[in-house]
Amino acid sequence: MKKEAIILAGGLGTRLQHTVPDVPKCLAPVAGRPFLFYVINHLRKAGIEKFVFSLGYKHEKILSFLNEYFYSLPFSYVVEEKPLGTGGALKRAISACSERHVIAANGDTLFKASLDNAFAFHIKNKACSTLLLKPMREISRYGVVELHENGRITGFREKQYYESGLINAGIYVLDKEMFETLPLPEVFSFEKDVLEAYVKTLPFYGMPSDDYFIDIGVPEDYFRAQNELARPPLSRVKIDKSWTLFLDRDGVINHDIPGDYIRNLSQFRLYENMAETINLLSSVFGRIFIVTNQRGVGKGLMTEKDLNEIHQSLLNEINRAGGRIDKIYTCTATEDLHPERKPNPGMAFLAKAEFPEIEFSRSVMVGNRFSDMLFAANAGMYGIFLTTTERFPSGKEHFIDLSFSSLTEFAEFVLKNNTK
Repeated sequence: MKKEAIILAGGLGTRLQHTVPDVPKCLAPVAGRPFLFYVINHLRKAGIEKFVFSLGYKHEKILSFLNEYFYSLPFSYVVEEKPLGTGGALKRAISACSERHVIAANGDTLFKASLDNAFAFHIKNKACSTLLLKPMREISRYGVVELHENGRITGFREKQYYESGLINAGIYVLDKEMFETLPLPEVFSFEKDVLEAYVKTLPFYGMPSDDYFIDIGVPEDYFRAQNELARPPLSRVKIDKSWTLFLDRDGVINHDIPGDYIRNLSQFRLYENMAETINLLSSVFGRIFIVTNQRGVGKGLMTEKDLNEIHQSLLNEINRAGGRIDKIYTCTATEDLHPERKPNPGMAFLAKAEFPEIEFSRSVMVGNRFSDMLFAANAGMYGIFLTTTERFPSGKEHFIDLSFSSLTEFAEFVLKNNTK
């Protein structure tokens, strides 16, 4: 089962330094977010729960980024004190991994191929390494991978012009045990000194996929990524039944208790006209979910029975008003690193697994805390902040798409915007 990934993020990025001079290449801003943000969240959506970052050039900036955007992400890191090459960096990082089979990805490349398929293919073939391959035409920037019809890699052709071919897309599945038995120096190239050197003797496999691919290593592709990964402002979008709405609970649909938990039904009070508001939203969104952290259960301050009584009462009142909540997802875990505890996007992934029609690019998360906005960003949703209980942290406004004083005000905005 795929659980762990290495992200190689230690390169100098010399070809991009004139365009983005002050940060490591993987932190180059793309469509309002550092590029590494997209790489991490693609891997999380594929089921990766643990990360090892291989860092080098300006590693302090990458750690600062991780602590701001992914402070609840289980990760560790290794730092190159001197350049070790792609192989040396990978060798050091894989020694910090606990799983036998590990995903390895480049921090400056995004390839949206199925990691589930690649992992299953890797295990089936008992491969030392499985490469994800991208079919391309008019190739000059990359070398080409030669593939037998059974998927076994038979060779690598040097970088030159090719009319068409399969390129190494920079994502691998590695067998840690096999890799660590190789007699390798401290500094080496994974491509030259492993893949090309051992292609005739070790089981290397390739899995072609024509999914989205971008490598921001050169300015022209970096600028292309700005357009391809951008999304329109929510104010310019018409929401229809293909859209999904995710709602936090306390401080969004009901009165919060500052500094405490809502422990039983007697303490639960909906905001005024809330049932009618959700009825209005039900007429627009195809699916509506509540996603709520409920650490009070994990702490023993309330029971699952108390929580279920609150939610059943809530659903009954909304149903009486003609509205709809498709499901309520809760995380009662106490530890911040739990994958389903916001800001981690696990509850969104649970909803996606149960309702496959959900597209996060056509989803909105409404919440009243910074963790809700990070949850939205990590899942790839629009984030709507409500000022019902607190101000949004200064300097972090880039996590918000829009802000309103209440869910009712947001519902009015949606209806008005859809009738323009």
